[in-house]
Amino acid sequence: MDFKEIIADQREVLEDLEKREGFVERELAERAKSYIAHPNALVIMGPRRCGKSVLSYMLAKEYNFGYVNFDDDRLAGTKTADLNEILKSFYEMYGDVDCVVLDEMQDVPAWEMFASRLRATKRVIITGSNSKLLSGELATHMTGRYIDITLYPFSYRELSGLRQQVAYTTKERAGALVGLKQYMSSGGFPEVARNGKGILTKIFGDVVAKDVVRRHGIVKHAKLAELARYLISNSGNETGYSRLQTAMEIGHKSTVSNWVSYLEQAYLIFKLDRFDFKLRNQYLSPKKIYCIDPGLQEAIGFRSSNDWGRKMETVVGGNLLRRKAMDFALEVYYWKDHQQREVDFILKNGPEVRQLIQVTYASDRSEVHARELASLETASKALRCKDLLVITWDYEGEEMLGTKKVRFVPLWKWLLGER
Repeated sequence: MDFKEIIADQREVLEDLEKREGFVERELAERAKSYIAHPNALVIMGPRRCGKSVLSYMLAKEYNFGYVNFDDDRLAGTKTADLNEILKSFYEMYGDVDCVVLDEMQDVPAWEMFASRLRATKRVIITGSNSKLLSGELATHMTGRYIDITLYPFSYRELSGLRQQVAYTTKERAGALVGLKQYMSSGGFPEVARNGKGILTKIFGDVVAKDVVRRHGIVKHAKLAELARYLISNSGNETGYSRLQTAMEIGHKSTVSNWVSYLEQAYLIFKLDRFDFKLRNQYLSPKKIYCIDPGLQEAIGFRSSNDWGRKMETVVGGNLLRRKAMDFALEVYYWKDHQQREVDFILKNGPEVRQLIQVTYASDRSEVHARELASLETASKALRCKDLLVITWDYEGEEMLGTKKVRFVPLWKWLLGER
């Protein structure tokens, strides 16, 4: 196998892409840059084709680096012994490299031992598309010697190029809403802008086939794909494993639980627990499951493309997931009481519930349903939280809800300002 040819081809693709289209700045870039220092490796985890290769390349450009992407059919079946040959190729092509990028290498046997040896003398950047595999193997072989970050598809703020400011003109507000509808339809996977929304079906298929079916040896792959599509179609809905077992006609509840975990580890979905001060109740309660990207939700799901309220909730959930990746102390839940009053998102930091968030597709105060505010008020009393927020489509204002103030903020404005 001619490793040098493959390495040169892969680097040329990235360099040509940078010249031809340029790269959108990622908000994680500055933090990631500060983590590149041996003897610690930087691990970039996240969904397949969300931009990890580009980010790792941009970070490595500051150094004399070698880059190899193992998600290449020419490198299928790469063995442990081949890794030294790849390193040798780097030396022959670029001299004494001081930074090595190992992109999507989770399928190479014993890769973690090779990476552990490298990081003692070089800056090492590792990317991968399976959270459990990376965290498990790294924890075993590189304890305390790596820092991991999670990259997701582009956020609305990254794609829009807009930033929070005190005031917006009418034209800016209109443009922000148009851009937001486009984002909610197409999502944030980088290849959509280049290849169209049809690529999302291919991404879905690749994640299911490569990161779930092949990795976990799933025999009933068609049934697994059906479950994934069902969960994405019902993004934001509350569900339980017994209910899924019945609806999808899957033999055992434990199988459903495992499959949901595999899909979450592959970054296709994420789930929220129902908040309760008793942990046992949290574990036993139904979960809310969300699609990782609004474009994927529309391309794969079967719900109406005009269900903007559900799409808004997916976008808010995804943005909170990004925020959680930057703030390790943040916990995100939903809330529901025995009378079925519900609050979409509960933010907890340490022992305190910090904020309650409702999401509604409303452009005017009259479109905000009374039950949503009643649920917010009930939850604020039960959880002793004063920070109440309603994220709307395009209504902005403040009012008193009992003795507490509630803020109404348009989704586009919240997305631009949320840190």
